[in-house]
Amino acid sequence: MRSRQAQGLDCSRVSALRFVHWPWSADWAVLWLACCLMLLLAGCAIPAGDRQPLPKGIDADELLSEIAACHLLRVVQNADRSATDAVVIAALDRYGFEVEQMIERANYLARIAAARPSQRDEMIELARGACDHLASLTGTSSGLVRFDDQGAVDRTWLLVDGEINDGFADKVIARLRAERAVGLVINSPGGSLYEARRLGRWLRENGLPVGVNELCTSACVDVLAGGVERYVTADVRLGIHQSKVPAHLSSHEGGQLSVVSAALYLREMGIDDSIALAAAAVPNNKMYWISLSEALETGLATKVVPGF
Repeated sequence: MRSRQAQGLDCSRVSALRFVHWPWSADWAVLWLACCLMLLLAGCAIPAGDRQPLPKGIDADELLSEIAACHLLRVVQNADRSATDAVVIAALDRYGFEVEQMIERANYLARIAAARPSQRDEMIELARGACDHLASLTGTSSGLVRFDDQGAVDRTWLLVDGEINDGFADKVIARLRAERAVGLVINSPGGSLYEARRLGRWLRENGLPVGVNELCTSACVDVLAGGVERYVTADVRLGIHQSKVPAHLSSHEGGQLSVVSAALYLREMGIDDSIALAAAAVPNNKMYWISLSEALETGLATKVVPGF
């Protein structure tokens, strides 16, 4: 499936950002170092171009480090020589940094990572923060970008239909990786909240958008919520209702826990938790249909698109 999401990115200037493929079992710090060294061997550069001045209070050295960190995060997450982030492309283009500069900085960051394996989680958080900051500077949404064998942007999305059952998250993640998809289109009547939120958190962490073009109800809404961008068509049907109370909990206790966990998850995804309150007011055998305007106002959807 081909998406229109990556349009507008000037990727011709950075299409040479390539890496060899490394196994997932490789140590994270060593993998990062190896990726940097492969960049060094690539020896490609971005032409100077028409760079824009740095925003007031922004240090060029710090900005270069953020660009390198965000780029390496996407490569390491996907173990993919052709992966990067949309904000990296935008920042390199906007501020006119040369790829050789990013290579040199990436090697410096790699040496730090290799010397401090115990700080892996902290470094990942710093890289995520770098992607977020670049997004605010460039006005571009942070998200996974891949290049095809010809150096053009690969717009492959994965289409998934059906119930969200046991093992759903792992199966979808495996397919996203195998098909080198940069986004997920899902149509589902719902199912397991646990699987939906697992997949939603993975999608957000790895920078993938989510789209719905037909039906997404119950737990499916939690998958949609996980996308870094959340696209719906004009005739989409988004529905929510109360979650079923687990057998080992009383209806009162289970209902309270369900509302709280739903609200916390939506808040984690940056979406208005009023969606969770609306769901709590609707019995499990009925459906509350979310209008397009409500989906946009709450952040559950970020854009209405013609299709995928």
